[in-house]
Amino acid sequence: MIVNSVSLCFHNKLILAPMVRVGTLPMRLLALDYGADIVYCEELIDLKMLQCKRVVNEVLRTVDFVAPDDRVVFRTCEREQSRVVFQMGTSDAERALAVARLVENDVAGIDVNMGCPKEYSTKGGMGAALLSDPDKIEKILSTLVKGTRKPVTCKIRILPSLEDTLSLVKRIERTGIAAITVHGRKREERPQHPVSCEVIKAIAETLSIPVIANGGSHEHIQQHLDIEEFRQATAASSVMVARAAMWNPSIFLKEGLRPLEEVMQKYIRYAVQYDNHYTNTKYCLCQMLREQLESPQGRLLHAAQSSQEICDAFGLSAFYEETSQELDARRAELLAKTPEEVGEPAEDTSGVIKMAVKFDRRAYTPQITPKMCLLEWCRREKLAQPVYETVQRPLDRLFCSVVTVAEQKYQSTLWDKSKKLAEQTAAIVCLRSQGLPEGRLGEESSALYKRKREAPDQDPGGPRTQEPALPGELCKKPFVTLESGEKRTLEGW
Repeated sequence: MIVNSVSLCFHNKLILAPMVRVGTLPMRLLALDYGADIVYCEELIDLKMLQCKRVVNEVLRTVDFVAPDDRVVFRTCEREQSRVVFQMGTSDAERALAVARLVENDVAGIDVNMGCPKEYSTKGGMGAALLSDPDKIEKILSTLVKGTRKPVTCKIRILPSLEDTLSLVKRIERTGIAAITVHGRKREERPQHPVSCEVIKAIAETLSIPVIANGGSHEHIQQHLDIEEFRQATAASSVMVARAAMWNPSIFLKEGLRPLEEVMQKYIRYAVQYDNHYTNTKYCLCQMLREQLESPQGRLLHAAQSSQEICDAFGLSAFYEETSQELDARRAELLAKTPEEVGEPAEDTSGVIKMAVKFDRRAYTPQITPKMCLLEWCRREKLAQPVYETVQRPLDRLFCSVVTVAEQKYQSTLWDKSKKLAEQTAAIVCLRSQGLPEGRLGEESSALYKRKREAPDQDPGGPRTQEPALPGELCKKPFVTLESGEKRTLEGW
């Protein structure tokens, strides 16, 4: 049997289950605070992860995996690095391995979801859909065990018959995985159905690898002492807690449950410190409040439309202000460092025409943009179409674009929130430096070709008078710190 190098122990552990929209960084850190030994992130789909870039967030002191639309798909930090397991949704061995290699330096283990019955997981053959394809299960797990340095686990549900279930888990064990989590319900069953402790026990008595029991929330686990009773009832090595931990993460605390108000405030603090999106924070707090959603505080939470308003609802306004100021100060301090340290533009001797401009859509004619004006002018002047080079600054994720027209580069000194906005501002710099209209309200449409009409005998392809270039710099690609410690440039998105 293949045995992967394992540093994460799955014996006698209390584990936070992977829960979609719940298992983000604030909840994982809170569970660790209250006594969880291992925490699983929410299921993340392989195709989505493979679009991400790994970025070291020096402001939050986190490692972020960021999608092309600038959304953080997975965020982690040093505090949990030795205890967080990354769970993925996948139906392809090679994609699974590519994701594992992308994240393995920032997590303690890799898990494959083979038990979620929800459509978002089963579509494309992922989640519980894999249970009907043992060959694919074996290929995915074997590929991961051989191809990654971290321990590999999987999470399954039980099959209609005990015989089929035992046959499947034996085959899974032979792949060399470090542990297996068993949710003691069938694919079609839901929380209202009883969990099959007997089936989990039969699996635990059959396998030699650790078996992690899951599915005991509410029916078996309502307080900390119940976790051990559930473990004994299933003969499992460890217990994974889902809904009971979602309702109150202090379920992991030996001393007993803490007051919900205290738990929620602690969760909110982590959410603000790690810039958790307010909609996700709000969702998790609603799961904790449950029957108290109609209380005055519940109504304030329901009405909140920002992290600040959530803090206001829970008496944490001062904390929000202090934390925001601290993060702003940290950001300013990093921006004040040398260009080489934070990826600021370095001097470019070829000369870039540079202006401090912004693109405000409200100031422009409907359906007309500076980029359109510049492209049309280049076509009429028989020039090559404009070429845009856009980069993103890792520190604050703002964008800067440089446009090249007739071998001259143009750039705005102001950074923008998106790649599209950065390209529009670069086009504005080029148009204004040439004295050309840019599509602003009130401009005459005929002005675009004014210079050409004034000099009809001039060869469009010949030399033209060029305004002197302003002192400026070409935006050098910013650096990010990679897992190896080396610095590489961050490609523009």
